[in-house]
Amino acid sequence: MDKQGEGVASRPILEVRDITKRFTGVVALEGVSVAFAAGEVHAVVGENGAGKSTLMKILAGAYTPDQGEIILQGEHVAFRHPREAQARGISIIYQEFNLLPERTVAQNIFLGREPSRYGLIDDRALERQTRELLTRLDVAGQTISPQALVSSLSIAQQQLVEIAKALSFDAKVLIMDEPTAALSSNEVQVLYDLIQKLLEQGLAVIFVSHRFKEVFDIAKTITVLKDGHKVGTVKAAETTPSAVIKMMVGRELDHYYPPLASPEDIGDVALSVRNGGNAFLRNINLELRRGEIVGIAGLQGSGRTELARAIFGVDPFKTGTLEIKGKVVQVKNASQAIEQRMGFVTEDRKAEGLLLRQPVRDNVLLTIRTFQHMLARILTNGTRKAPRLVQEVAQQVDVRSAGYGQEVQYLSGGNQQKVVLAKWLAATADVLLFDEPTRGIDVEAKASIHDMIRDLARQGVAVLMISSELPEIIGMSDRIAVMWEGTIAGELPARASETEIMVLATGHTGRDTSPSSMPADATVG
Repeated sequence: MDKQGEGVASRPILEVRDITKRFTGVVALEGVSVAFAAGEVHAVVGENGAGKSTLMKILAGAYTPDQGEIILQGEHVAFRHPREAQARGISIIYQEFNLLPERTVAQNIFLGREPSRYGLIDDRALERQTRELLTRLDVAGQTISPQALVSSLSIAQQQLVEIAKALSFDAKVLIMDEPTAALSSNEVQVLYDLIQKLLEQGLAVIFVSHRFKEVFDIAKTITVLKDGHKVGTVKAAETTPSAVIKMMVGRELDHYYPPLASPEDIGDVALSVRNGGNAFLRNINLELRRGEIVGIAGLQGSGRTELARAIFGVDPFKTGTLEIKGKVVQVKNASQAIEQRMGFVTEDRKAEGLLLRQPVRDNVLLTIRTFQHMLARILTNGTRKAPRLVQEVAQQVDVRSAGYGQEVQYLSGGNQQKVVLAKWLAATADVLLFDEPTRGIDVEAKASIHDMIRDLARQGVAVLMISSELPEIIGMSDRIAVMWEGTIAGELPARASETEIMVLATGHTGRDTSPSSMPADATVG
């Protein structure tokens, strides 16, 4: 996507000047000024806690700044509620979509604003107006019926519905928060095409992301925030990912990924699946060895997450066998998996990995409370053992919080992920399954998580790691298994190329023998 807003003059449509926002004891933003132009994508990047979300919520009317100005199309504006921002043409699409799954596409887009006739909802007008909006966003393969239930749509299609809803408010500025986080590579390209259509219609798109590949693919301008301050604004064509990272973290990262395991680091088979299958998976044959990180690659819908859920007993295998240290075991639910010393860091840490309104302490102790013998040991030796354990594992993964009594919901995304990891360290898991372990966290926290996963492997833990980011798979994996249509299409050695992985991920046979060509500035966020 190398042309933006062709035919549209590059002019500021939205500006913020000297924006400051304070919360109790914390300055979230201080003196931030940014101008956003019509017809271009402006990326806003920074570490977790840099102030990105606060700035976006101010623009969208969810927060009111303590000082500073917002100027929209040359006019000073002040928003007391998101509805006021929407009415003036500023819409935001959050990473977690705001859709009602059991309502239709049309009902979601015009919720509370349905066209009426004689005091009743005019279904024909509702469908017609929805079709008109979807036509504005028409891209190949994404035709959606206004009558389709949102629950029947893919993630990419739901995102299209959110964009259509924004257009229904006559949006002039569209804020997209981590828009590629849940998309496959093919769906990311569809999103690029959608954004290009919006630019051609004169919208300004504000793109918030940790994924540098997407940022440099799509953005014309990049603003970097750090600790609530604006570090600078640069043109994407005039900088590099390494330079932006240095602006974000204040230094250069020494490495993107830790060194791979050496042959002597890899031990005996810790877990194996023989001919495993269930409603979605078929003929799964896989081994995980102590000290080894096995990466699971594949397109969205290929069965990556289903594989982890089957191993962990959430959606267990119905056929085949599962062996732990050479012994056939039955793992039909998560409790049995934990008893077999397995841990599962799920894709959705907020919904499945944490109790957000509970303190760090209680979240860390969640797994050991499923081990009756460990709980009994804690009770037998006194309650002082539990705080000591919490402190030990939290320090091991460097959880940064106001204290172990702080509610997890107030931690950054990276620290929330560290709490999930601490939970499984407390259970002393021998096998750890990671599903998108660095999704939605900043570049430095991501590097920290990578180091922790490798350290666990060095301690003898067998690791299975699922990621939709091929550079992460290549950078972290000692061996790569590629999934396609519910089965393992093949395995590749460490440092296999993206081309080799995609050949298997798309159902082709044979291997491309071209060497890996991962650039120094590959995707890091």
